[in-house]
Amino acid sequence: MKPGTKLKSVVCDTEVMVIKGKDLVVECGGAPMADTAPAEKGSVDSNFAEGTKVGKRYVNTDGSVELLCVKAGAGSLAIGGEMLTTKDAKPLPSSD
Repeated sequence: MKPGTKLKSVVCDTEVMVIKGKDLVVECGGAPMADTAPAEKGSVDSNFAEGTKVGKRYVNTDGSVELLCVKAGAGSLAIGGEMLTTKDAKPLPSSD
């Protein structure tokens, strides 16, 4: 996994692009993501079914991994069973 890599879910329509990260296995809907979408998709694990949103960036707790969602789906992103959260936008400085 290196920046610029596109990953596709094997259980839903989610697709992400790696912005930053190391060699970790990204999961979506409870299953590891792959470089290519399978012909037949599996089922989403109910524990990882919050879904993803297009244009949102997802990060892990220490900020070492950042993924950009390029296609939304029903599965939630995780690494090692730990759910990723959306990255909050930085507040703009005031223009007084």
